Amino acid sequence: MVEIAPTAKPPVCKLMDYGKYKYEQAKKEKEARKKQKVVEIKEVKLRPNIENHDFETKARNAQRFLRSGDKVKVTVMFRGREITHPDQGKVLCLRLAEYLGEDAVIEREPKVEGRNMVMILAPTTHKQD
Repeated sequence: MVEIAPTAKPPVCKLMDYGKYKYEQAKKEKEARKKQKVVEIKEVKLRPNIENHDFETKARNAQRFLRSGDKVKVTVMFRGREITHPDQGKVLCLRLAEYLGEDAVIEREPKVEGRNMVMILAPTTHKQD
């Protein structure tokens, strides 16, 4: 005897093979897990005085990550006295977000953490054709 709806008043039960019932439940759960997409966080590291071509290469990598459905953590690393100009890092982060345009949405604004500035971008929810 297997309890089908335990929250119902009175509880609903059914006579069946319990082993077969457990097998069917496990099969349904496995099928549900198969359709899930695990979202990873990929990281793109930049420096405040990055050249244009290098910036575009990093931006294309970030774009590829976002299109595959992963989040992107943008890290601007400051060395030495570069940390005295966090505004340059913020401008760089926002420039990257603007470059990615409709592929990305800013999930977490640029924020200084120690000697790094971190911003997290998430892929947009619309489907690509």
